[in-house]
Amino acid sequence: MAELKPKKKRPVLHAVTVVALLAGSAYFTFELRKDEQQKAPAVASVTDNVDSSGKNASSGEQKWERLKNPSRSVLRGGDGNVLATFTDGARTATLTGPSRTFTEPANTKTRVVTTDWVRLMPEPWREGAEREQWFKEWFKQYNGSEEDDIFAFAFQYVDGAPVKKDAEGVPYAGDAAFGPINPNGSEGNDLRLEQSDFYDYLGQSYTFRNGTTMSPEPPKYRAMDCSGFIRTIFGYRARFPLAPLDGQGDGLPRTANGMARSKVGVDVIPLKGITAADRPTNIDVLQPGDLLYFKLDARTGQRLDHTGMVLGKDTEGHLIFISSREEANGPTIGDKGGTSRLDGNGYYAATLRSAKRI
Repeated sequence: MAELKPKKKRPVLHAVTVVALLAGSAYFTFELRKDEQQKAPAVASVTDNVDSSGKNASSGEQKWERLKNPSRSVLRGGDGNVLATFTDGARTATLTGPSRTFTEPANTKTRVVTTDWVRLMPEPWREGAEREQWFKEWFKQYNGSEEDDIFAFAFQYVDGAPVKKDAEGVPYAGDAAFGPINPNGSEGNDLRLEQSDFYDYLGQSYTFRNGTTMSPEPPKYRAMDCSGFIRTIFGYRARFPLAPLDGQGDGLPRTANGMARSKVGVDVIPLKGITAADRPTNIDVLQPGDLLYFKLDARTGQRLDHTGMVLGKDTEGHLIFISSREEANGPTIGDKGGTSRLDGNGYYAATLRSAKRI
């Protein structure tokens, strides 16, 4: 699959940048302690029945299983624990690795201790892909790897995250705002302008795969709205194809509504509608890295108007997500503007309408 190619010579991270990325962020705690691993909730547990088709394959002590709803392949270790999950039609994979603790002290006391690492595969998963050469090479490189994953990228933009620059001196990470102040807005009522994408954050024009070039707006420098944040971590950083706008090409669309209604990825919670009656009755299917779509504002009509990413369960057992928000002025797992919990009947839990695995 073709990768994004920016207009200027910045998009492919240079060796210096890679070294910088591996250094980690002081604004999420990266812990490799066995006692922390014991505290980690079973975020990626498998609860449905094994496919009885007889197509399972094993390699040494590892065993592959086919599961349904959604159709996926699960790799288990000799002790039966899940080592990795790969969903048919999706490029994101969840691998089990060293334990990490994610925190955001500026906005919340919430702590997420997890052994899940979310990475992007070069091709969408399909049944039997574990026998293909591309997968064997990819899995050998990333199984147990501590190289930055989707979660690490996400926390490099939260409140207070330090600036990281590539070899050309372009800041590609660091504390991100949601958007500039809206001259016609007020606290709790469109205080900040939306429509800040990754190229606005970077302050550089970007040419997409279809040849469309988008130019940044100077007031939106170092800013990304909710969908801009998702496009930054999955597209600009992890190299998932991006569309310049909704309805243009086969990449990840520009807006939350465009993403939710597109054919990109796999609908793990299909969109039924936008009303309160269309709230999902079961969110057990969600796994780390899934994209979420919410209906928050009646003024947006039939459109979904917010998106975020599943992070995992916090130390209190609540399912937490991360998103860029106006109230927190950037990416957060905090409580300002609504608790970042998907379980219960809080603001975001009650307004969730669908989810994808891309």
